[in-house]
Amino acid sequence: MKYIIILLAFLAMSCSNKAEDTHAHNADGSHAGEEIPRLDHTIWTDKTELFVEFPALIVGNGSRFAAHFTVLNKHQPVREGSVSVSLIKDDKGIRNKVDAPSSPGIFSPSLQPKEAGNYQLVFELTTPEYSDKITIDNVTVYANVDEAIKALGTAEDDGSISFLKEQAWKIDFQTAPVVNGNIYDVIKTSGVWTPASGSVKILVAKSNGVVDFAVNNLTEGTQVKQGQLLINVSSQGLASNNLSTGIASAKAKFQQAKSEYERKKELYESKIIPKAEFEKVESNYNISKSNYQSLSSGVSNSGKQIRAPFDGYITTINVANGDYVEQGVALVTVGTLQSRVLKTQIAPSYDLTMENAQGIWYQTKEGQWRNVTSSGGSILSITKDVANNRPLISVFAQVNDTVEMPEGSLTQVQIAMGNATQNTLIPVSALLEDYGSYSVMVQLSGESFERRTIKIGKRNGENVEILQGLQVGEVVVTKGAYQVKMASMSGSTPAHGHEH
Repeated sequence: MKYIIILLAFLAMSCSNKAEDTHAHNADGSHAGEEIPRLDHTIWTDKTELFVEFPALIVGNGSRFAAHFTVLNKHQPVREGSVSVSLIKDDKGIRNKVDAPSSPGIFSPSLQPKEAGNYQLVFELTTPEYSDKITIDNVTVYANVDEAIKALGTAEDDGSISFLKEQAWKIDFQTAPVVNGNIYDVIKTSGVWTPASGSVKILVAKSNGVVDFAVNNLTEGTQVKQGQLLINVSSQGLASNNLSTGIASAKAKFQQAKSEYERKKELYESKIIPKAEFEKVESNYNISKSNYQSLSSGVSNSGKQIRAPFDGYITTINVANGDYVEQGVALVTVGTLQSRVLKTQIAPSYDLTMENAQGIWYQTKEGQWRNVTSSGGSILSITKDVANNRPLISVFAQVNDTVEMPEGSLTQVQIAMGNATQNTLIPVSALLEDYGSYSVMVQLSGESFERRTIKIGKRNGENVEILQGLQVGEVVVTKGAYQVKMASMSGSTPAHGHEH
């Protein structure tokens, strides 16, 4: 009897489980097996990129947003601030605010719609640095899950490359929109960095003596700091050119001239002596003062000191350690790390003039292209030269950017000339080249990318003309394209790291 009761109990439990299985529900109230479709939107403003993921909005269902905010000029996640999300229709709606990101860059507000219909979804971002407002139009709230599934279907793999925001935030990553802009014909050449006025200084011996290098292994190219001791010129042991004797003599002459100057000044101010007589005494005083200060400045027990006048590097060394030199002899030349004049030469067949020259781009030490006018520089002159019995056109440009390239070093140059034409443009840095063919990484959405083959035309420094493959308004990767490319070759989608 006992076993019969147990058996009946098991049968009852089995029937109960089967009944529950046929009417099982998800946590959101939908039937088991019915998955709410997920949506995503990517919106760019001039400050921010918003990539937001959320389940389809359904009446009575709470929907949590994963709103990824990226500061565009740095392409870094928003780490501080608040985000509010509003669902608005006919000036009425619901709103929710979160005061901090759930993880760097990701804010997780939620909404529970009350009525079906077509709405605006509005995100308002407030950070310590700036604020932004982003609106997504025509967002549908569905009456139930079935309507959402019927309208949206199920997600399918579109073959795009997945590269998560968390991955992009960890590397040097940047994007730029495809734009319509001016493009010129260019002359491709090379240029030489030459010193601007005041950027090179020759240091000379201020007394007779023996050269003693204060810097070990002083060679051309050695970097120096302003005020750094470079050379001592010692006159110790040189009877005829003793430094202390010279300083004492100069001091005596200066003191005598000073006394005479002060006496004559009183007489001149009392109108006892003529102006010409006073000016002669004044001139003698200034000369003796300058001579004394020049000799006495930078003097140590080891001799006359020669110091670097500014931050820079040694361009030339004219003496050897231990050489005897006389006053006025050139010892070393120091140049700044910033070369500000770019000289290039082109053939006269280009017929380049100040009137038809439209701009000059140069390549930096890091390989980036930069327009001389971007920081207030300009084309200084275009002149005809004759070198080796061959006429050339010399072009000089002032560059106000920091250019840490030594005097005489070469750089690639592009000179724009003529009239501009308008076409589709992207930054040169977006190009991926494979055996003469070009492609770019197009950002389809926040975490979805596509490698696309393109046909290019003219290049104007930092920009390149697109003849085929891109449309204005699309977004391309300008930094980090290689990492996206490697993600496409991995054969697998990385695990998602969002805290949803």
